[in-house]
Amino acid sequence: MMPMITTLFAVTRSAVRLPSGSVSAQCSAVGLRQACAAPRTRQMSMALKTGIVGLPNVGKSTLFNALMQESQAQAANFPFCTIEPNTGVVAVPDPKLSVLAEINSSEKTVPTSLSFVDIAGLVAGASKGEGLGNQFLANIRECDAIVHVVRCFDDPNIIHVSGSVDALRDIEVISLELVLADFAQVEKRAQKASKELKSGKTKPEEMSALETLQAVLDEGRPARQAELSDVEWECVRSLGLLSAKPVIYAANVMDSDLADGNAMVEEVRKHAASEGASVVVVSAQVESELVDLDDDERASFLEELGVAKGETGLEKLIEQAYNLLELQTYYTSGETETKAWTIRRGMVAPQAAGVIHSDFEKGFIRAETVAYDDLVSSGSMKAAKEAGLVRSEGKEYVVKDSDVMLFRFNV
Repeated sequence: MMPMITTLFAVTRSAVRLPSGSVSAQCSAVGLRQACAAPRTRQMSMALKTGIVGLPNVGKSTLFNALMQESQAQAANFPFCTIEPNTGVVAVPDPKLSVLAEINSSEKTVPTSLSFVDIAGLVAGASKGEGLGNQFLANIRECDAIVHVVRCFDDPNIIHVSGSVDALRDIEVISLELVLADFAQVEKRAQKASKELKSGKTKPEEMSALETLQAVLDEGRPARQAELSDVEWECVRSLGLLSAKPVIYAANVMDSDLADGNAMVEEVRKHAASEGASVVVVSAQVESELVDLDDDERASFLEELGVAKGETGLEKLIEQAYNLLELQTYYTSGETETKAWTIRRGMVAPQAAGVIHSDFEKGFIRAETVAYDDLVSSGSMKAAKEAGLVRSEGKEYVVKDSDVMLFRFNV
């Protein structure tokens, strides 16, 4: 019997025909990704998880509320107003989706998403349990990246936990607590690993990685500055080191400083540059005011503040998160739906297909691929094919950002 070839364009039951009795054939029309419980390889969460951290009263919950476009967290003028981590998922703004949907007359569009976790304010001593620190640090371990909100404004009406505003001191407090927590964990693992080394239970690469990390952390530097090989990093990945996670500093300013920043923002930028981190200037208050405005009012409001279109806090945070984690987007598009998928840069076509479902990776045959710009300039997939712009790519093809893909596979 000839192998059955299945084509994926828009990922729904109407677009994917699979042999009866297979796991995929039992999926409902809501889409294979949500409905199937089959094992998957190289799986990535469609909602990248980013933890929002900082000292109490720096604007974390206000920013979180605005990003979620609803009051999911209590933003009050006192420490520890957020006791449990609040999590919300936001759609990643992507104008390309509507363009593709129009070209293919799609019934719906499905953006990719980003998950924000509002973690209660940390204080000095958090690594030793101060201010419920152990609980909050555990929440950070589950995140892919950290947004560190830093207060870069003076306001006598808003209490500062340290009694005064000092951006670099505040950064140091949080950073040191993450380093101290990591040092304790690495030290504990190193003690056990050294005993297991002779018996072969511990790889030499793990031991060398732990020794390097101990030295770096003992100097008060974050784990991400340790010079480890890929093999060594893999050996210690399970530790979930807090200071190894990529960081975006969100410099929270008054609305008057949103366009150009201020002296404190410049201090944050210099510090971030010294450790290879990113900086985004945001105004939590402005973001909260944008929530209740329509598109025209938002544009007018931002223009008055000197902020260009596409430079809201959410959009800048998403852009930086994608850059830090080396992520990119590809699309599937058809009459049923147009959908954005997040993958890591450097993924080959079968791996990209596996993000949708493991069966697509296992049975991958080829991917019909066209660049977004080529498809838009052609006006339709048919015209793009006639112009020779649609390529048939094999297993070694490295997916490019904004590729529009149709996967062929057998099951």
